Amino acid sequence: MNRFSQFNIKTTKKGFEGDKIKMARIINREIVVHHFKIEDSKVQSFKEKGTGKCLHLQISFNNEMHIVFTSSGGLIEAITQVPENQFPFTTNIIEENDRFKFT
Repeated sequence: MNRFSQFNIKTTKKGFEGDKIKMARIINREIVVHHFKIEDSKVQSFKEKGTGKCLHLQISFNNEMHIVFTSSGGLIEAITQVPENQFPFTTNIIEENDRFKFT
């Protein structure tokens, strides 16, 4: 029987690292955004109230890597406008009028 290692398959997608962190823990605090991806949300309330999308942010906070998940339309719209060659970048996420935004 073959072993998977014999197939010499290399994956091209790099996974995010670190523990999941809640948005509430990083609001108004400086973070470094390393990467992001946007997928269709699996959370029913995100589908009903928001964009139906989920933003995955690879960040560092307090010198540790973390992953943040959000359906914030404002953050999704803003991050898609950041040129790829400008990552990583520092920012704060603030809550203004019940919406999140980068500063």
